[in-house]
Amino acid sequence: MTMPGEGLLRAISPIDGRVVAERPLASADTLERALAGARTALSEWSRVPVDTRAALLTSAVDAFAGRRAETAAEITWQMGRPLHQSPSEIDGFEERARHMIALATVALADLDVGPKPGFRRFIRREPLGVVLVVAPWNYPYLTAVNSIVPALMAGNVVLLKHSAQTPLCAERLSQAFAAAGLPDGVFQQLHMGHDLVASAVGDRRVDFVAFTGSVEGGRAIQRAASDRFVGTGLELGGKDPAYVRADADVEHAAALLADGAFYNAGQSCCGIERIYVHSEVYPRFVDGFVESVRALRLGDPRDPDTTLGPMVRTGAAELVRRQVTDAVARGAQALIDPAGFEADDPGTPYLAPQVLIDVDHGMDFMTEETFGPAVGVMEVASDEQAIRLMNDSRYGLTACVCTPDVEAAIRIGERIDTGTWFMNRCDYVDPALAWVGVKESGRGCALSVLAYDVLTRPKSFHLRLQV
Repeated sequence: MTMPGEGLLRAISPIDGRVVAERPLASADTLERALAGARTALSEWSRVPVDTRAALLTSAVDAFAGRRAETAAEITWQMGRPLHQSPSEIDGFEERARHMIALATVALADLDVGPKPGFRRFIRREPLGVVLVVAPWNYPYLTAVNSIVPALMAGNVVLLKHSAQTPLCAERLSQAFAAAGLPDGVFQQLHMGHDLVASAVGDRRVDFVAFTGSVEGGRAIQRAASDRFVGTGLELGGKDPAYVRADADVEHAAALLADGAFYNAGQSCCGIERIYVHSEVYPRFVDGFVESVRALRLGDPRDPDTTLGPMVRTGAAELVRRQVTDAVARGAQALIDPAGFEADDPGTPYLAPQVLIDVDHGMDFMTEETFGPAVGVMEVASDEQAIRLMNDSRYGLTACVCTPDVEAAIRIGERIDTGTWFMNRCDYVDPALAWVGVKESGRGCALSVLAYDVLTRPKSFHLRLQV
């Protein structure tokens, strides 16, 4: 992505460097009109019954899903994911959207606090107002839906700013809501530069900011919001760990974690970036894991045989290359020969996968976010050592353990500083469960019934029936 002029956005495909989309950036006047329209729409939309909102949003989801093939192809062109994988994002969008729509009636119902003679008392959840959603490029629909649908179902109105790498995604969402007949001003999208986003965050007409992106991006949002009492939901970076216990099904663990580490070229906030393996199964795991990684096919994501596409841009690939090179210089051993991947090409976004052993936490590769197709595998002697190393991170989004022992999984999970704890799976977001991060992975809550608490404010009704 580049912005060649002060008012121009240009999205560059990592596939071949061609321009996917070119759009004018919104001006301050455009933002002013959008916020004014949002406030006007809010007064009506907040009074629309929940079942009516549900019907409209269901129609929007239907309209969006009806363009599945076209939308999936656009994802691939904009950010480089293999074409045969992109439709799964449309499926995930549907799953999350329909789940959150179905939850709303119960989640937004008045809370009866119990009888008291002569009184009626209850707590009502009221919408916050205008919700600004700032969405990233790596999962452009899955990240956006987490906030957009529950915000609208709660009676808020939404202003979406999508990544400059994936501008078409914002436009497709806007088209779907328009096709469903959503009233004007209830959902709007603007292509905005960083300065205008900061202005929006600081505007008194914005009542909540839902941001997904880097830690530095989250800090920028917080700085812009610092002079206001405005809520922020932040889903930020990750360095998500996995632990393979001595009792694990090693074959399953190797395949599972290879997918968790290299799907979407490792460009997932909850992708596996470091693996700790008990010494009893370490050699077998490493052999199986490397075999799975060598089976990946790096290439043009439009090719149906490609399982590993380019990274989103050359700079991102070079960061991964630097981390790997530094780790090897410090004693790590690289197990994958890039020459086995013909498409690997330094100076481009096409990057062969890499597995490093003989790693330690003195290397940035094991402590700083990589966000690419490279992972470190470290041998451990016990659950205690694995727990200590998993927690030795400034991040805490997800973590997982491979074991058949449910009680052990719960016992270990209770001690891991993470928002989501998996057993025998990873890199998946269940809309029925709260999506949260700890430490520098963020704050707030998306999805599940708890998301509606974040996107509403409680109002207490204390009614004396006789005077």
